[in-house]
Amino acid sequence: MYSRRDFGKLALVGVPAFRTMMSMKGLKIDSMFDGVRLGTITYSYNNDLPLVAGQDQIDGIIPLCQTAGVGVIELMCNHAEPASELAVQQAAARAARMAALAAAAPAGNAPPAAGIGAAGPGAPGAPGAAAAAGRGRGPSPEALKARDDLRQWRLSTPMSHFEGIKKKFKDAGINIFAYCVNGMGDDFTSDEIDIMFAQARALGASTISSSTTVSIAQKLVPFAEKHKYTIAYHNHAVLNDPNEVCTPESIRKILAMSPYFRSNLDIAHYVGANFDPVPFIVEIHDKITHFHIADGTKNNGREVPFGQGDTDIKAVANLLKDKKYPIVGMIELEYRPPAGSNTALEVKKCLDYVKQAMA
Repeated sequence: MYSRRDFGKLALVGVPAFRTMMSMKGLKIDSMFDGVRLGTITYSYNNDLPLVAGQDQIDGIIPLCQTAGVGVIELMCNHAEPASELAVQQAAARAARMAALAAAAPAGNAPPAAGIGAAGPGAPGAPGAAAAAGRGRGPSPEALKARDDLRQWRLSTPMSHFEGIKKKFKDAGINIFAYCVNGMGDDFTSDEIDIMFAQARALGASTISSSTTVSIAQKLVPFAEKHKYTIAYHNHAVLNDPNEVCTPESIRKILAMSPYFRSNLDIAHYVGANFDPVPFIVEIHDKITHFHIADGTKNNGREVPFGQGDTDIKAVANLLKDKKYPIVGMIELEYRPPAGSNTALEVKKCLDYVKQAMA
Protein backbone atom coordinates (compact mmCIF):
# COMPACT_ATOMS: atom_id res chain seq x y z
CA MET A 1 0.00 0.00 0.00
CA TYR A 2 1.09 3.56 -0.61
CA SER A 3 1.54 5.64 2.53
CA ARG A 4 -0.08 9.00 3.22
CA ARG A 5 3.35 10.52 2.63
CA ASP A 6 3.48 8.90 -0.82
CA PHE A 7 0.12 10.39 -1.77
CA GLY A 8 1.32 13.74 -0.47
CA LYS A 9 4.23 13.49 -2.85
CA LEU A 10 1.77 12.76 -5.66
CA ALA A 11 0.10 16.12 -5.08
CA LEU A 12 3.48 17.87 -5.19
CA VAL A 13 5.17 16.18 -8.14
CA GLY A 14 2.21 15.19 -10.33
CA VAL A 15 1.10 11.79 -11.58
CA PRO A 16 3.82 11.10 -14.20
CA ALA A 17 6.67 11.90 -11.82
CA PHE A 18 4.94 9.98 -9.04
CA ARG A 19 4.66 6.96 -11.29
CA THR A 20 8.42 7.07 -11.94
CA MET A 21 9.14 7.56 -8.25
CA MET A 22 6.99 4.57 -7.29
CA SER A 23 8.69 2.41 -9.91
CA MET A 24 12.10 3.40 -8.63
CA LYS A 25 11.07 2.60 -5.06
CA GLY A 26 9.79 -0.80 -6.19
CA LEU A 27 6.51 -0.38 -4.30
CA LYS A 28 3.61 -2.68 -5.12
CA ILE A 29 -0.07 -1.92 -4.77
CA ASP A 30 -1.79 -4.21 -2.26
CA SER A 31 -5.11 -5.42 -3.63
CA MET A 32 -6.11 -7.56 -0.61
CA PHE A 33 -8.38 -6.16 2.09
CA ASP A 34 -9.55 -8.48 4.88
CA GLY A 35 -8.85 -11.42 2.59
CA VAL A 36 -10.90 -9.94 -0.28
CA ARG A 37 -9.16 -9.01 -3.52
CA LEU A 38 -10.41 -5.69 -4.92
CA GLY A 39 -9.68 -3.82 -8.13
CA THR A 40 -11.44 -2.19 -11.06
CA ILE A 41 -12.35 -2.70 -14.70
CA THR A 42 -10.48 -0.13 -16.79
CA TYR A 43 -13.83 0.97 -18.25
CA SER A 44 -14.12 2.97 -15.03
CA TYR A 45 -11.46 5.38 -16.29
CA ASN A 46 -12.91 6.12 -19.73
CA ASN A 47 -13.78 9.74 -18.95
CA ASP A 48 -10.16 10.57 -18.17
CA LEU A 49 -8.40 8.55 -20.87
CA PRO A 50 -7.08 10.49 -23.87
CA LEU A 51 -8.11 8.91 -27.16
CA VAL A 52 -5.51 9.37 -29.89
CA ALA A 53 -5.84 7.72 -33.29
CA GLY A 54 -3.34 4.91 -33.72
CA GLN A 55 -2.45 4.69 -30.02
CA ASP A 56 -3.55 2.46 -27.15
CA GLN A 57 -4.47 3.84 -23.71
CA ILE A 58 -2.21 1.81 -21.42
CA ASP A 59 0.05 4.71 -20.42
CA GLY A 60 -3.02 6.67 -19.36
CA ILE A 61 -4.48 3.83 -17.29
CA ILE A 62 -1.44 3.11 -15.14
CA PRO A 63 -1.23 6.46 -13.30
CA LEU A 64 -5.00 6.42 -12.74
CA CYS A 65 -4.68 2.98 -11.11
CA GLN A 66 -1.83 4.26 -8.96
CA THR A 67 -3.81 7.31 -7.88
CA ALA A 68 -6.81 5.14 -6.99
CA GLY A 69 -4.67 2.53 -5.22
CA VAL A 70 -5.74 -0.22 -7.63
CA GLY A 71 -3.48 -3.27 -7.82
CA VAL A 72 -5.64 -5.62 -9.92
CA ILE A 73 -7.60 -4.85 -13.07
CA GLU A 74 -9.93 -6.20 -15.69
CA LEU A 75 -8.41 -4.76 -18.86
CA MET A 76 -10.76 -3.71 -21.67
CA CYS A 77 -9.42 -5.00 -24.99
CA ASN A 78 -10.05 -1.65 -26.71
CA HIS A 79 -7.69 -0.01 -24.21
CA ALA A 80 -4.88 -2.29 -25.41
CA GLU A 81 -5.63 -1.67 -29.10
CA PRO A 82 -5.00 1.39 -31.30
CA ALA A 83 -7.89 3.83 -31.47
CA SER A 84 -9.38 4.39 -34.92
CA GLU A 85 -10.00 7.79 -36.46
CA LEU A 86 -13.71 6.99 -36.33
CA ALA A 87 -13.56 6.26 -32.59
CA VAL A 88 -11.80 9.59 -31.98
CA GLN A 89 -14.47 11.43 -33.99
CA GLN A 90 -17.29 9.65 -32.17
CA ALA A 91 -15.72 10.40 -28.80
CA ALA A 92 -15.42 14.09 -29.64
CA ALA A 93 -19.06 14.23 -30.77
CA ARG A 94 -20.20 12.46 -27.61
CA ALA A 95 -18.17 14.78 -25.40
CA ALA A 96 -19.82 17.77 -27.07
CA ARG A 97 -23.28 16.28 -26.48
CA MET A 98 -22.53 15.56 -22.83
CA ALA A 99 -21.15 19.08 -22.32
CA ALA A 100 -24.35 20.52 -23.78
CA LEU A 101 -26.48 18.31 -21.53
CA ALA A 102 -24.45 19.31 -18.49
CA ALA A 103 -24.81 22.99 -19.32
CA ALA A 104 -28.56 22.61 -19.72
CA ALA A 105 -29.09 20.48 -16.60
CA PRO A 106 -30.42 22.14 -13.43
CA ALA A 107 -27.80 22.94 -10.80
CA GLY A 108 -26.61 19.80 -9.03
CA ASN A 109 -28.16 17.41 -11.54
CA ALA A 110 -25.54 15.87 -13.78
CA PRO A 111 -26.69 14.13 -16.98
CA PRO A 112 -26.87 10.32 -16.89
CA ALA A 113 -23.64 8.44 -17.40
CA ALA A 114 -25.09 6.36 -20.26
CA GLY A 115 -21.87 4.64 -21.19
CA ILE A 116 -19.15 6.74 -19.59
CA GLY A 117 -16.40 7.99 -21.86
CA ALA A 118 -15.45 6.95 -25.34
CA ALA A 119 -16.87 3.55 -26.09
CA GLY A 120 -14.25 1.92 -28.25
CA PRO A 121 -14.49 -1.51 -29.84
CA GLY A 122 -15.47 -3.98 -27.16
CA ALA A 123 -16.50 -1.38 -24.58
CA PRO A 124 -19.63 -2.07 -22.51
CA GLY A 125 -22.64 -0.82 -24.40
CA ALA A 126 -20.66 -0.16 -27.60
CA PRO A 127 -22.48 -2.03 -30.39
CA GLY A 128 -20.52 -3.56 -33.21
CA ALA A 129 -21.44 -3.53 -36.86
CA ALA A 130 -23.69 -6.57 -36.47
CA ALA A 131 -25.59 -5.03 -33.56
CA ALA A 132 -26.17 -1.80 -35.47
CA ALA A 133 -27.50 -3.72 -38.44
CA GLY A 134 -29.76 -5.72 -36.13
CA ARG A 135 -31.44 -2.51 -35.03
CA GLY A 136 -32.46 -1.78 -38.60
CA ARG A 137 -29.67 0.55 -39.66
CA GLY A 138 -26.65 -0.86 -41.38
CA PRO A 139 -23.11 0.11 -40.41
CA SER A 140 -21.55 2.99 -42.29
CA PRO A 141 -18.65 2.40 -44.70
CA GLU A 142 -16.40 4.12 -42.14
CA ALA A 143 -17.53 1.73 -39.41
CA LEU A 144 -17.00 -1.31 -41.63
CA LYS A 145 -13.49 -0.13 -42.53
CA ALA A 146 -12.62 0.55 -38.88
CA ARG A 147 -13.86 -2.94 -37.93
CA ASP A 148 -11.86 -4.60 -40.70
CA ASP A 149 -8.75 -2.59 -39.80
CA LEU A 150 -9.09 -3.71 -36.17
CA ARG A 151 -9.45 -7.35 -37.21
CA GLN A 152 -6.32 -7.14 -39.35
CA TRP A 153 -4.41 -5.46 -36.51
CA ARG A 154 -5.44 -8.22 -34.10
CA LEU A 155 -4.37 -10.96 -36.50
CA SER A 156 -1.03 -9.39 -37.42
CA THR A 157 0.18 -7.91 -34.11
CA PRO A 158 2.82 -10.06 -32.40
CA MET A 159 2.25 -11.31 -28.86
CA SER A 160 5.24 -9.21 -27.77
CA HIS A 161 2.86 -6.21 -27.82
CA PHE A 162 0.72 -7.81 -25.12
CA GLU A 163 3.69 -9.16 -23.21
CA GLY A 164 4.98 -5.58 -23.13
CA ILE A 165 1.65 -4.38 -21.72
CA LYS A 166 1.82 -7.06 -19.03
CA LYS A 167 5.33 -5.88 -18.11
CA LYS A 168 4.24 -2.23 -17.91
CA PHE A 169 1.50 -3.09 -15.45
CA LYS A 170 3.70 -5.49 -13.49
CA ASP A 171 6.43 -2.85 -13.16
CA ALA A 172 3.76 -0.50 -11.77
CA GLY A 173 2.63 -3.11 -9.21
CA ILE A 174 -0.60 -3.91 -11.08
CA ASN A 175 -1.89 -7.39 -12.03
CA ILE A 176 -4.14 -8.08 -15.03
CA PHE A 177 -6.77 -10.50 -13.74
CA ALA A 178 -9.19 -10.54 -16.70
CA TYR A 179 -9.14 -9.48 -20.34
CA CYS A 180 -12.53 -8.10 -21.39
CA VAL A 181 -13.48 -8.95 -24.99
CA ASN A 182 -17.10 -8.02 -25.54
CA GLY A 183 -19.35 -9.44 -28.23
CA MET A 184 -17.35 -12.10 -30.10
CA GLY A 185 -20.41 -12.41 -32.33
CA ASP A 186 -20.95 -12.68 -36.07
CA ASP A 187 -18.39 -10.01 -36.89
CA PHE A 188 -15.62 -12.10 -35.24
CA THR A 189 -13.96 -14.69 -37.47
CA SER A 190 -12.76 -17.97 -35.98
CA ASP A 191 -9.15 -16.82 -36.34
CA GLU A 192 -10.00 -13.59 -34.55
CA ILE A 193 -11.60 -15.43 -31.63
CA ASP A 194 -8.57 -17.70 -31.39
CA ILE A 195 -6.20 -14.74 -31.29
CA MET A 196 -8.11 -13.14 -28.39
CA PHE A 197 -7.30 -16.19 -26.25
CA ALA A 198 -3.63 -15.90 -27.21
CA GLN A 199 -3.64 -12.22 -26.26
CA ALA A 200 -5.25 -12.97 -22.89
CA ARG A 201 -2.54 -15.53 -22.14
CA ALA A 202 0.21 -13.12 -23.18
CA LEU A 203 -1.24 -10.52 -20.79
CA GLY A 204 -1.19 -13.06 -17.95
CA ALA A 205 -4.96 -12.82 -17.50
CA SER A 206 -6.66 -15.60 -15.55
CA THR A 207 -9.80 -15.41 -17.68
CA ILE A 208 -11.46 -13.71 -20.62
CA SER A 209 -14.60 -11.77 -19.70
CA SER A 210 -17.36 -10.83 -22.09
CA SER A 211 -20.68 -9.05 -22.38
CA THR A 212 -22.52 -11.06 -25.01
CA THR A 213 -25.62 -13.19 -25.48
CA VAL A 214 -26.71 -16.73 -24.66
CA SER A 215 -26.56 -17.75 -28.33
CA ILE A 216 -23.02 -16.38 -28.75
CA ALA A 217 -21.96 -18.20 -25.59
CA GLN A 218 -23.07 -21.45 -27.25
CA LYS A 219 -20.96 -20.54 -30.29
CA LEU A 220 -17.90 -20.04 -28.06
CA VAL A 221 -18.04 -23.47 -26.38
CA PRO A 222 -15.57 -25.16 -28.77
CA PHE A 223 -13.15 -22.22 -28.55
CA ALA A 224 -13.04 -22.25 -24.74
CA GLU A 225 -12.54 -26.01 -24.74
CA LYS A 226 -9.91 -25.88 -27.49
CA HIS A 227 -7.86 -23.33 -25.56
CA LYS A 228 -8.76 -24.77 -22.12
CA TYR A 229 -9.39 -21.22 -20.94
CA THR A 230 -12.32 -19.78 -19.05
CA ILE A 231 -14.75 -17.15 -20.29
CA ALA A 232 -16.66 -15.23 -17.62
CA TYR A 233 -19.98 -13.84 -18.86
CA HIS A 234 -21.29 -10.46 -17.76
CA ASN A 235 -24.99 -9.96 -17.11
CA HIS A 236 -27.27 -7.02 -17.93
CA ALA A 237 -30.70 -5.91 -16.72
CA VAL A 238 -32.59 -6.72 -19.93
CA LEU A 239 -35.58 -8.85 -18.93
CA ASN A 240 -37.49 -8.54 -22.21
CA ASP A 241 -34.94 -10.45 -24.30
CA PRO A 242 -34.51 -14.17 -23.53
CA ASN A 243 -31.17 -14.15 -25.41
CA GLU A 244 -29.66 -11.72 -22.91
CA VAL A 245 -27.51 -12.86 -20.00
CA CYS A 246 -29.75 -11.46 -17.29
CA THR A 247 -31.85 -13.84 -15.22
CA PRO A 248 -30.61 -16.57 -12.87
CA GLU A 249 -31.93 -19.08 -15.40
CA SER A 250 -29.95 -17.58 -18.29
CA ILE A 251 -26.75 -17.55 -16.21
CA ARG A 252 -27.29 -21.16 -15.12
CA LYS A 253 -27.91 -22.11 -18.77
CA ILE A 254 -24.56 -20.64 -19.83
CA LEU A 255 -22.66 -22.23 -16.95
CA ALA A 256 -24.05 -25.63 -17.96
CA MET A 257 -22.72 -25.27 -21.52
CA SER A 258 -19.04 -25.83 -20.73
CA PRO A 259 -16.78 -26.57 -17.76
CA TYR A 260 -14.78 -23.52 -18.89
CA PHE A 261 -17.70 -21.09 -18.58
CA ARG A 262 -17.96 -18.79 -15.58
CA SER A 263 -19.98 -15.81 -14.37
CA ASN A 264 -18.71 -12.24 -14.15
CA LEU A 265 -21.65 -11.23 -11.99
CA ASP A 266 -22.53 -7.55 -12.15
CA ILE A 267 -24.36 -7.08 -8.86
CA ALA A 268 -25.80 -3.67 -9.85
CA HIS A 269 -27.34 -5.02 -13.07
CA TYR A 270 -28.59 -8.06 -11.18
CA VAL A 271 -30.41 -5.74 -8.77
CA GLY A 272 -31.55 -3.65 -11.74
CA ALA A 273 -33.26 -6.78 -13.03
CA ASN A 274 -34.99 -7.03 -9.60
CA PHE A 275 -33.03 -10.02 -8.25
CA ASP A 276 -31.17 -10.39 -4.95
CA PRO A 277 -27.51 -11.27 -5.65
CA VAL A 278 -26.65 -12.69 -2.21
CA PRO A 279 -28.46 -16.08 -2.40
CA PHE A 280 -27.42 -16.48 -6.03
CA ILE A 281 -23.78 -15.86 -5.12
CA VAL A 282 -24.02 -18.55 -2.46
CA GLU A 283 -25.51 -20.93 -5.03
CA ILE A 284 -22.93 -20.46 -7.82
CA HIS A 285 -19.94 -19.01 -5.93
CA ASP A 286 -17.57 -21.64 -7.30
CA LYS A 287 -18.46 -20.53 -10.85
CA ILE A 288 -17.93 -16.77 -10.31
CA THR A 289 -14.53 -15.37 -11.28
CA HIS A 290 -15.20 -11.75 -10.37
CA PHE A 291 -17.92 -9.24 -9.60
CA HIS A 292 -18.60 -5.87 -11.11
CA ILE A 293 -19.38 -3.78 -8.05
CA ALA A 294 -21.59 -0.76 -8.58
CA ASP A 295 -24.75 0.61 -6.98
CA GLY A 296 -27.75 0.06 -9.20
CA THR A 297 -31.44 0.80 -8.77
CA LYS A 298 -34.35 -1.57 -9.29
CA ASN A 299 -36.44 -1.75 -12.46
CA ASN A 300 -33.34 -1.19 -14.61
CA GLY A 301 -32.83 2.28 -13.15
CA ARG A 302 -29.70 4.41 -13.16
CA GLU A 303 -26.50 3.47 -11.41
CA VAL A 304 -25.58 5.95 -8.70
CA PRO A 305 -22.78 6.72 -6.21
CA PHE A 306 -22.23 3.94 -3.70
CA GLY A 307 -24.75 3.95 -0.87
CA GLN A 308 -27.44 5.81 -2.84
CA GLY A 309 -29.03 2.93 -4.74
CA ASP A 310 -30.73 -0.41 -4.11
CA THR A 311 -27.65 -2.65 -4.25
CA ASP A 312 -26.60 -4.04 -0.87
CA ILE A 313 -22.87 -3.72 -1.53
CA LYS A 314 -22.13 -4.19 2.17
CA ALA A 315 -23.86 -7.58 2.23
CA VAL A 316 -21.94 -8.77 -0.83
CA ALA A 317 -18.60 -7.52 0.52
CA ASN A 318 -19.12 -9.21 3.87
CA LEU A 319 -20.24 -12.41 2.18
CA LEU A 320 -16.87 -12.51 0.42
CA LYS A 321 -15.07 -11.73 3.65
CA ASP A 322 -16.94 -14.25 5.81
CA LYS A 323 -17.13 -17.12 3.32
CA LYS A 324 -13.61 -16.51 1.98
CA TYR A 325 -14.79 -16.98 -1.58
CA PRO A 326 -11.86 -16.42 -3.99
CA ILE A 327 -13.91 -13.97 -6.07
CA VAL A 328 -12.33 -10.68 -7.15
CA GLY A 329 -14.42 -7.55 -6.57
CA MET A 330 -14.01 -5.15 -9.51
CA ILE A 331 -15.28 -1.61 -9.10
CA GLU A 332 -17.17 -0.48 -12.19
CA LEU A 333 -17.63 3.27 -12.18
CA GLU A 334 -20.94 3.90 -13.95
CA TYR A 335 -21.92 7.29 -12.55
CA ARG A 336 -20.32 10.53 -13.71
CA PRO A 337 -17.76 12.04 -11.31
CA PRO A 338 -19.03 15.22 -9.66
CA ALA A 339 -17.44 18.58 -10.38
CA GLY A 340 -13.93 18.80 -8.99
CA SER A 341 -13.40 15.04 -9.00
CA ASN A 342 -12.21 12.52 -11.59
CA THR A 343 -12.47 8.82 -12.31
CA ALA A 344 -9.38 7.86 -10.27
CA LEU A 345 -10.64 9.68 -7.17
CA GLU A 346 -14.12 8.19 -7.57
CA VAL A 347 -12.74 4.66 -7.95
CA LYS A 348 -10.77 5.25 -4.74
CA LYS A 349 -13.98 6.42 -3.00
CA CYS A 350 -15.74 3.25 -4.17
CA LEU A 351 -12.90 1.05 -2.94
CA ASP A 352 -12.94 2.85 0.41
CA TYR A 353 -16.70 2.28 0.66
CA VAL A 354 -16.25 -1.47 0.17
CA LYS A 355 -13.36 -1.65 2.63
CA GLN A 356 -15.31 0.29 5.25
CA ALA A 357 -18.24 -2.09 4.72
CA MET A 358 -16.02 -4.96 5.79
CA ALA A 359 -14.47 -3.18 8.79
